[in-house]
Amino acid sequence: MRVSGPTIADIARAAEVSTATVSHALNGTGRIGEATRRRVREVATGLGYGSHRTPRTRTRSLGLAVTTYAGLAWNFVEVAYFSRWLTAATAAAHVHGFALTTLPAERGAETLWHTLAVDGMLLLDSPEGDPVLRALRARGVPVVFDGRPADPRPGDIWVDNDHAATTREVLDHLAAAGARRIALHSGYGREYYTHAVTQAYEHWCTERGQVPLLIPFGPDDRVGRAFDPALATAARRPDAVYTVYDPGGRQLLAAAARHGLRVPDDLLLVCASEDPGYAEGELEVSTVTLNPEWTARSAVSALVALVESGQAGPPGQLTVPAGLRVRASSQPPVVRCQRS
Repeated sequence: MRVSGPTIADIARAAEVSTATVSHALNGTGRIGEATRRRVREVATGLGYGSHRTPRTRTRSLGLAVTTYAGLAWNFVEVAYFSRWLTAATAAAHVHGFALTTLPAERGAETLWHTLAVDGMLLLDSPEGDPVLRALRARGVPVVFDGRPADPRPGDIWVDNDHAATTREVLDHLAAAGARRIALHSGYGREYYTHAVTQAYEHWCTERGQVPLLIPFGPDDRVGRAFDPALATAARRPDAVYTVYDPGGRQLLAAAARHGLRVPDDLLLVCASEDPGYAEGELEVSTVTLNPEWTARSAVSALVALVESGQAGPPGQLTVPAGLRVRASSQPPVVRCQRS
């Protein structure tokens, strides 16, 4: 029994061009660029246009993409948050009878997303103007997000933490430990997480009449050079730092050692990270966990429900609680002495 294939309108939506452009590309007519003609043909082929297909059984499959830096060759699997997320998501997908396909970040800008054969997609840290999201929406592929999308639509579903509440918890903890000038090490990504934490920090500072001190994070800044201007002079020096990316804690420790500062005696530290190494070193570092396993399981369950029934409960945010794990790096000496 023959199965009807995609129409020119389907190809136009998936390739994000007009139906006239599709017609010209497939028929070799019209004045369109060779790159556009080739891309439209690739999309048409991927969708099965012009082929005589018969019904067949295929593996139910979900896809996963970290798109915050789509097109760049960075290995997100090396980051503890993403590695734990992927492990939990794979296990959850298998429980529901789905395979899980994970592709490298550098492929985020390719036409692959117009043709990838999946039943639904998990998008992590989708930024503004996400090309992967545009392609998936054009194809009508169900999507569930980890992290609030930059421009959510009424039916969108995402799983996230309450970043404003978590940021306030960290800042209140540091202030209770005696900090009077708290810096935020942030501002690198374009995803909602960075924006929400930075905004909450600035509001907290305004409420207390403090001047915000934002220190830019750089993923390749292994020795924490970004901290040098703030740590070099006592007048500008913070007495506490909240760093919101996994490598930030080690960057701050390297910078503090270079400037002859001791953590926590001279400088308190909290780092948002899932890396267990922060709890195992000579100095145990206070961390914030975003509970990636819980987030992953919630996202997979919502996507499977969306794929199988077209509904996954009310749209909007499914909130997963974050957790502050207080260790020596954010406790003043007097508190540590009392506990020892």
